[in-house]
Amino acid sequence: MISENDLFNSRILIVDDNATSVELLEKTISSAGYTSILSITDPRHAKEIYQAYGPHLVLLDINMPYLNGFEVMEQFKHIEQDSYIPVLVLTAQHDEATRLRALAAGAQDFLTKPFNKTETLTRIRNMLRIRRLHNRVRFYNQILEKKVQERTIELHNTRLEIIRRLGQAAEYRDNETGDHIIRMSRMCALLGELSGMTEERTELLLNTSPMHDIGKIGIPDKILLKPGKLDKAEFEFIKKHTLIGAKLLEGSDTELMISARDIALTHHEKWDGTGYPKGLKGEDIPLEGRIAGLTDVFDALTSKRPYKDPYPIDKACEIIQEGREKHFDPQLVDLFLHNLEKFEKIKDEMSGEEDIPPADYQLSERDRQ
Repeated sequence: MISENDLFNSRILIVDDNATSVELLEKTISSAGYTSILSITDPRHAKEIYQAYGPHLVLLDINMPYLNGFEVMEQFKHIEQDSYIPVLVLTAQHDEATRLRALAAGAQDFLTKPFNKTETLTRIRNMLRIRRLHNRVRFYNQILEKKVQERTIELHNTRLEIIRRLGQAAEYRDNETGDHIIRMSRMCALLGELSGMTEERTELLLNTSPMHDIGKIGIPDKILLKPGKLDKAEFEFIKKHTLIGAKLLEGSDTELMISARDIALTHHEKWDGTGYPKGLKGEDIPLEGRIAGLTDVFDALTSKRPYKDPYPIDKACEIIQEGREKHFDPQLVDLFLHNLEKFEKIKDEMSGEEDIPPADYQLSERDRQ
C-alpha cells in the first residue's frame, strides 16, 4: 500500500511559462499537504532539471515559447527509456486532436485551464499513486531480475565446474597433477583469440576444451598407463577414447555440450586426413578441434607422462613445425610459433617440478602419433 506520507512527500515538477498559473498550482498543491514542489517557467531547462530532480509527477503546459510541451516530452522519453513519462498535461485547448497528440507523445492525463481545485488535486493524487506503485513494482522486478541473473550465473558456473572436474577425472588417470587440462584450455583460448575468434567463442573454447580426453575413462589402465610404445592393437584401442568421449557428451542441445563433444571427437584429426577417428581433412575439421589438437600435443610433449619424460620447448616446436600441413593447420602453427612466448608463459605459470626437461630425452613414438 502507498501511505499518505509517501504521497505527500512525492516530488512534483511544474513546467509552465505562465507565472500566474505556476503560482496558482503551487498554492493549490501545497495547501493540500504536498511538500516537494519545484517550478520552472523556461522549458529549455526542463530536461536537466528532470534528470536531477527525478519527479514522480510533471505538470506540463503545452503552449510555451522556445519548446512546446510535445518537444519537452520528447526529451523526457530519452530519460525514461525503461518506464513511462509521468506527465499531467496543462492546456487551455479542448480539441480532440491536441489530446490525442499529447497521449501519443507520452502524456498520462490532462488538466484543463482554468483549473478546478478538486479536479486538480484528484488527478494529481491518482497519478502519484500510480507512479509510486509503478516505481515499487519496477524496484521489486529489478531485485527479482538480479536474483535470477545471480542464479543463472551460479548454474552456469556449476556446469563449468562439473566440466572441469570431469576433465580432471580423466586426466588424473595418466597425469598426477591434472594441470594439463588447465594449461591446455588456456592455450586453446589464446590460440582461438589469435585466430580471430569472437570473445564469446573463445570463452566457450576455454570452458569446453577440458573435456577433450574424457573418453580416457573407458581405456584400460594396462594400455593407458603402459610405459613405452604401444603395439598396433593397443594403439587402435586407445584411439577409441575420441568416440567414447563423444558418446559421453552427446544428446544435449546446449552450445556448451555440443562444443565439448566436437572437441572430444576431433582433436586427434589431422590436417592431411590421416588422423582419427573419421579421417577428416583440412577445414572439414572444426576449428576448435584443430586448435585443441595443436595445444594438446604441445603440452603433452613438454609434460611428464608415465611413458616419457618432458621434452624441451625447442624440440617440441621442432616437432610441431614438422607437422605443419600434415598433422596441424598451417595457419595455426604459424600463429602458435609467432606467439610462442605467450604459450610458454602459460606453461610456466601452471607447471610443477615434474615438467622440468631432463638432460637427455628420447622422442616417444606415442607423441608422434
